[in-house]
Amino acid sequence: MDFVFFSKLLPLLLYPLGLACLLLAVSLLLWWWKLSRWFPLPVVVAFALLWIAGNEGVSNLLVTSLEWQYINTPDNIPPAEAIVILGGGIKPPSYPRFLPDLAESGDRIIYGAQLYHLKKAPLILVTGGRIPWKEGGKEYLSEADDMANLLLLLNIPQQVILKEGQSLNTYQNAVYTKEILQKRGISRIILVTSALHMPRAVKIFEKQGFEVIPAPTDYLVTLQDFSAEKYTWQNLLIGFFPDAEYLYYTTCALKEYIGLFIYKLQGYL
Repeated sequence: MDFVFFSKLLPLLLYPLGLACLLLAVSLLLWWWKLSRWFPLPVVVAFALLWIAGNEGVSNLLVTSLEWQYINTPDNIPPAEAIVILGGGIKPPSYPRFLPDLAESGDRIIYGAQLYHLKKAPLILVTGGRIPWKEGGKEYLSEADDMANLLLLLNIPQQVILKEGQSLNTYQNAVYTKEILQKRGISRIILVTSALHMPRAVKIFEKQGFEVIPAPTDYLVTLQDFSAEKYTWQNLLIGFFPDAEYLYYTTCALKEYIGLFIYKLQGYL
């Protein structure tokens, strides 16, 4: 068992849904052991956890605490030597999917192409492999290959695209990217990834010696989510109840905070 496996497995027990399930399992054990006095406590905690984590206000505050750290517009992004686009936004072409699909964070590909067309850098490096046990086999191309193919559809010349298809996490993204770009004498990069992921990614790439210009995209929360027009009694009433979408956003934010903690312990930041 390696670091990648445990980094995917263990946080599942700390995310709201997984932790709530553990608490409910504990309550069942208490009932089985006839400890009825303590039986309700894990149920109440699990209920409160899911309610709070699925709350729009809680979710928005957690997400913006990460997403809004590196707000940057294309006009404010200075030129660099290369654009580095991190993987994580592509679904492989598995039947009945005939082409790689853009997931929600697939904005990274589109934004990276836009920055190239704005002449922000002369090269694009796409970085990301595929975890065999997670993707269901080794028959798929690396995520970097899929990203490169999509960039071609966005009118990016093939000769300016560099591919790194071995990495399985953000730390490896940075390490293997360094191996490729160091040979070209490149250290100043525009880093394209989801805004939520940017704080961790910037620290990891800077630790590898890069001069990083953040170019975040794929924002989950915008200023419109805090606009006065949203504070109607209808929205407030609906927002009082937990929502699966906000539970997901809260989980994404917690994933980044847990990642920051674990990567700090590993010395990756």
